[in-house]
Amino acid sequence: MSESTPLVTILGSYVQDHCWSVDRFPAVGETRVGRFSTGPGGKGFNQAVAAHRQGVATRFVGAIGADPLGDTARRFALAEGLDCVWQVVNEVPTATASILVDDAGRNLIVVDLAANRSLSASDAAGHIVAGTRVVLAQLETSIALVTAALRAARSVGALAMLNPAPLQPDLTPEVLALADLITPNETEFALLLAMLGVPDDVSELWQIDDLDLHALCRTTGVPSVVITLGEHGCFVSHGRDRRGDAAAYYRVKRESVRAVDTTGAGDAFSGALAAALAFADSGRPFSAAVMHANRVAAISTEQVGAACAMPTRAQVLARFA
Repeated sequence: MSESTPLVTILGSYVQDHCWSVDRFPAVGETRVGRFSTGPGGKGFNQAVAAHRQGVATRFVGAIGADPLGDTARRFALAEGLDCVWQVVNEVPTATASILVDDAGRNLIVVDLAANRSLSASDAAGHIVAGTRVVLAQLETSIALVTAALRAARSVGALAMLNPAPLQPDLTPEVLALADLITPNETEFALLLAMLGVPDDVSELWQIDDLDLHALCRTTGVPSVVITLGEHGCFVSHGRDRRGDAAAYYRVKRESVRAVDTTGAGDAFSGALAAALAFADSGRPFSAAVMHANRVAAISTEQVGAACAMPTRAQVLARFA
């Protein structure tokens, strides 16, 4: 494997985030005064930056418009040293999002996916090469792209990883079955079960008994499921292959941090998990990778922003050594 071969390849979205920090969310018709900032985001790009900052060779494949925001994306990636393959889409703008963050760190988000919808499935999947250990996709692109990415991952012997966010109605059980690992949050997991026709009430997943939650995870048909539960940590469920773990299912508690902005925390988790799984030797259990990802996600909430808030591996080790 050459030094230029990425260990992690992430196919997904780039979004320019426009963020307003306010003391509380405004009521309908109300205007509140806040503080504005802008920076790079998008689930795919956030996850790529998170993986890259863990010291793992990472490639991001995404789409931008032929516009100033697309130039901003290029400049940030270049300064970051992140290997990016950009598809430039003419006559379609670079994606943007409006984000409100309150003093409790909660967020409200509206996004126009714009150029991301035009990301070519066949061209993007062609950048998944032999030697790649983990391929990660999300649902801010077309299902065709996700399908091509997961199939390409399997063709080169890489772990096929899917962050099913935001959940799309055209995600099918057949596409889901191509994934070796999924990382939904509790809302996305509940929607996923509903899509699969599971009748159980799965509100407030963190309160469900571990064995029952494990059984629900097994209905997805995905070999490994990791549900992020926000302030309640995360839950891991394996099928026959426990990936080096002693238990088939378990919880990992959240780390104690002072959260100011939870935007991108789920992306921090997925990107860092992909990096940890690609970086880990065969003797490390899956739980070690989950613990590291949990810590990356926790630290990311202590800074406003998405991609810019992703901590480095050195920062994580210094904090939680």
